[in-house]
Amino acid sequence: MPECGQTTEEHRIPGAAEPGRLAALRRTGALVTLVLGGLTAVPPLSMDMYLPALPEVTDALHAPAATVQLTLTACLLGMALGQLVVGPMSDKWGRRRPLLIGLLVYIAATAICAFAPTVELLIGFRLLQGLAGAAGIVIARAVVRDLYDGVEMARFFSTLMLISGIAPVVAPLIGGQVLRVTDWRGVFVVLTGVGTALTLLVWRRLPETLDPDKRHSGGTVEALRTMRSLLADRVFTGYMIAGGFAFAALFAYISASPFVIQEIYGASPQTFSLLFGVNSVGLIAAGQLNGKVLVGRVSLNKVLATGLAALTVAATALLLMTTGVFGDVGLFPVAAGLFVLMSTMGLVMPNTQSLALTRTPHAAGSASALLGTTSFLIGAVASPLVGIAGEDTAVPMAVVQLACALAAIACFVALCRPWQHATTQEADH
Repeated sequence: MPECGQTTEEHRIPGAAEPGRLAALRRTGALVTLVLGGLTAVPPLSMDMYLPALPEVTDALHAPAATVQLTLTACLLGMALGQLVVGPMSDKWGRRRPLLIGLLVYIAATAICAFAPTVELLIGFRLLQGLAGAAGIVIARAVVRDLYDGVEMARFFSTLMLISGIAPVVAPLIGGQVLRVTDWRGVFVVLTGVGTALTLLVWRRLPETLDPDKRHSGGTVEALRTMRSLLADRVFTGYMIAGGFAFAALFAYISASPFVIQEIYGASPQTFSLLFGVNSVGLIAAGQLNGKVLVGRVSLNKVLATGLAALTVAATALLLMTTGVFGDVGLFPVAAGLFVLMSTMGLVMPNTQSLALTRTPHAAGSASALLGTTSFLIGAVASPLVGIAGEDTAVPMAVVQLACALAAIACFVALCRPWQHATTQEADH
């Protein structure tokens, strides 16, 4: 039987990417989805399972809120920089080796986080955790490009995006339940177990997908040269930075909401997790509306403009509520404003990426890494600002969100200038 032969060959030459084995792997769609979906879900799980525990960490490690929020910033910064490193490594050495090394480092860093005695050590190993976790983000996309083409590739990427949206819904709910039976360190123990299970799954079930004759030795130098040429494209840069500022508004919510919801408005970790899950559902629903209904019927620039406008309105409303213009509004109106703000990301983020990538068919991989890295870096800068005034006010969060929304609109208008190429893009879409 051919498949038996392929299985035998797989164990004999684990580093080779043979056509027969790749065809067999493509046929096992559920398995590929499970493995690559798990890799895609690791970053949001690492970020969001930990969110309900942030107030507890401030008490346990005797650190101010702004310092504890740096544990989120460090993880995000690591994910940003790691993409630039791991991407060229996987093109040079193949997918399996960098991925397995990254997963092993992720397990070690996460386990050390579980026993960190000081906030400084926790920040350091959260940075390493993010650097290692970036391997899953980059290599999952690369494997999809190795296995699929055309429409199949687009469909598979849509599935991965859906998993990326579901993971933030599930993560804080899991984190909230973990905190019912243990303390914040237990969250990292669970993440260590997740990383271990995923490593075993990759080792046993994901063969090498990049043919040796398709690898290149250019590495980081070649990737940086390509990225420099991409940055010279004003419109691409405009979409990239606009998307980065929108992501920063989202990350301001992610890093500040545990303190805003639990400390200021007195909600329990479980209530916070439920609200976070509802908001994530809003993001998923808006994303599905974008992909299933709007794309192909309305130009991407118009949808993006609508999303940015809604983001600005939501951020403005949150600023007015948190500064007391409407009096003491309570938790529900603030939660509603955060729901609208997070839902707009389903319209903004996919379209900034799509509009940017349509300009770079010659360098889609480098462009994708640059888009991801820029978003993570801008988000990492915005994160500590939300706690600058302490734990007793939500005003900094709203100020950062509104500033990011206005900056995104300014980049969209000044750099992208959508009215200049609206006819071409509408014809394309």
